[in-house]
Amino acid sequence: MASGKPQASPVLGFGANGSLRASQALFERAQCVLAGGISSSARSTSTGSAPHPLYICRGRGSRIWDADDHEFIDYLLSYGAVILGHGNAGLVEALRSQLERGTMFGTCNTVEVDLAEQICRMVRSADLVRFANSGSEAIMAAVRAARGFTGKNKILKFEGHYHGWVDVLAISNRPGAEEAGPVEAPHSVPHSRGIPASIAKDVLICPWNEPKILKNLLDRHGAEIAGVIAEPIVANNACIMPQPGYLELLREECTRRGIVLIFDEIVTGFRVAPGGAQELFGVDADLTVYSKAIGSGMPISAFVGKRSIMELVAANRIKHGGTYNGNPICAAAALFTLRTLADRAVQDRIRRHGEAVMEALRRAARDAHVPCIIQGLGSMFQIVFAEVPPVHYRDLYRADMKRYEAFRNALLVRGIHCNTSPLACWFVSAAHTDDDLEQTTAAIETSMKTVA
Repeated sequence: MASGKPQASPVLGFGANGSLRASQALFERAQCVLAGGISSSARSTSTGSAPHPLYICRGRGSRIWDADDHEFIDYLLSYGAVILGHGNAGLVEALRSQLERGTMFGTCNTVEVDLAEQICRMVRSADLVRFANSGSEAIMAAVRAARGFTGKNKILKFEGHYHGWVDVLAISNRPGAEEAGPVEAPHSVPHSRGIPASIAKDVLICPWNEPKILKNLLDRHGAEIAGVIAEPIVANNACIMPQPGYLELLREECTRRGIVLIFDEIVTGFRVAPGGAQELFGVDADLTVYSKAIGSGMPISAFVGKRSIMELVAANRIKHGGTYNGNPICAAAALFTLRTLADRAVQDRIRRHGEAVMEALRRAARDAHVPCIIQGLGSMFQIVFAEVPPVHYRDLYRADMKRYEAFRNALLVRGIHCNTSPLACWFVSAAHTDDDLEQTTAAIETSMKTVA
């Protein structure tokens, strides 16, 4: 296995000699059997100037290696899921131990009980827990629970917030300026062909961080609204933070109107604090959805909430099922992960590394005279090439997306792997080291000069 500091690779997209041969060959095979050659619409089919993806074949700690044996420091981390780093020894042992006992039983199992107890200890708004397998599944369940509890149908979501790919909330994730409508009453824009217009009609859209518009929408439609759902930090659109008092306003308005407040903590959960964004900001939701970091790379999710709502799920009056829910393999991974993340020293180490990278980005942008906003927290943040910090989704229309693409490609040449999307986050793991920081800082300084 390669080791040491990542080096620029002398191949197309990284250097001068032609294609990434192994990755190119894999993409040619994949196009014959996978739709578009990929398994998710979010996965880029290009790597810098090379017209094919990178194929990653192994990882260790903070590092990953592609099929051509190029080494990278990883700040994508499977979109934030691999919070302990790749191949964490304790996680591997927890999985091995459970594998020897069995993978699936189709029954209740002991590990899911241990895991649910751990979640209830860490999340103060979690009275009861149900498990699923992906963030999208858990989102569907939470929305159904809110509707079943209130007897109402409409959901209010915020423009630019991402809650999975399923029809129920794949609305106005990233609408274009020409289709978004007036900011005071945004249009409900389906994210994809195949989403019925009837579903979009039940989803009201509000701009983030706009208290007056929120109150007006609730005044007009509050009697019809089952739930308000939000990412406390807008992870998939530039890591936009809530303005001071905004989450408190959401809590107050939902309580006053009998609306279920749902926090989508698929990204922030157990990452920004042991108790997630609710602990960080001191605001509790009625229902909360978790995935990503909870399993450190294994496919597991959960929706949790107040007893009054979740008891309807418990009584089977609100249906929720799934063969793989709470399966012992994924539950064992999640239990080890959450016990590790409950240690604030682990969280502090992640935060400090990320804050140092954020400061390196700010310093490099300042020195190169590049308009650049770095926002978020140490464990998750994003770079926005703009003059003014965005406070809601439409502010991002003014961001320089091409400059981000060029900057990201320049980093890749220098062995730094981060999100291809100009709006999605960088993530930090517990495995990132001081040596990683030194190399990352040097790559940032050089790469920023290339986009000045």
